[in-house]
Amino acid sequence: MQKHEAPTYLKAMTIRDPSDVHAIKEDIRRGLILILRVTPLARKDVDQLRGVVEDLHTMAKASGADVARLGEERIIVAPTNVKIWRPEYDLK
Repeated sequence: MQKHEAPTYLKAMTIRDPSDVHAIKEDIRRGLILILRVTPLARKDVDQLRGVVEDLHTMAKASGADVARLGEERIIVAPTNVKIWRPEYDLK
């Protein structure tokens, strides 16, 4: 008999304001893969963006999630069962 695992969902969203962080933290707790567009907040207030990114990075690492930048405009957060490839990894 085949074992069915619950699917892992991918969610893309835009961070426009620091108040968006609460919903993002809930999604991290739920184990979603998140692609977060940060450009609108970066255009509005770079210091706020830094604070938001540091807060999300701390929370993600505490929950075992993996975090990386996708170019200049996006951040990806992956749950514990998904790892983000980096050039220093050997995929043999």
